[in-house]
Amino acid sequence: MEPRVWVNRHQPQTLYIAQLLMYFQGGLGLLFAVIGARALTLYTLVIAAGKLVAAYGIANEMRWAYKLGVVIAALPILVLLLLAVTNDVGWLWADPIGLLFDIALLALLLHTHSRSYQQYWRRGKRG
Repeated sequence: MEPRVWVNRHQPQTLYIAQLLMYFQGGLGLLFAVIGARALTLYTLVIAAGKLVAAYGIANEMRWAYKLGVVIAALPILVLLLLAVTNDVGWLWADPIGLLFDIALLALLLHTHSRSYQQYWRRGKRG
């Protein structure tokens, strides 16, 4: 049985940084959901847990984890854009730093190096 890792430094730099960013955002999201600092506590909790699970799965080269990471990274951006279109454009600037981190995470996961490396998982040995 292969040992499990929290962070895999042998992956491309884009995936490595994406793992760290997902752990950071997931940890803060869980903290904010627990103390109730966010209005959308259940939404924050689901996104935070998804980021933590995806980061752990990507570190251990699970096939499903990359897809989960892309979906979880894109979901806050899509929800924010939907709120901005339906209500008011001011929603886009409610949390500009958070928006930048979400865009950076999605860009890291969709980068050419990340996509080509995860193709290895499909051909490779891991499930």
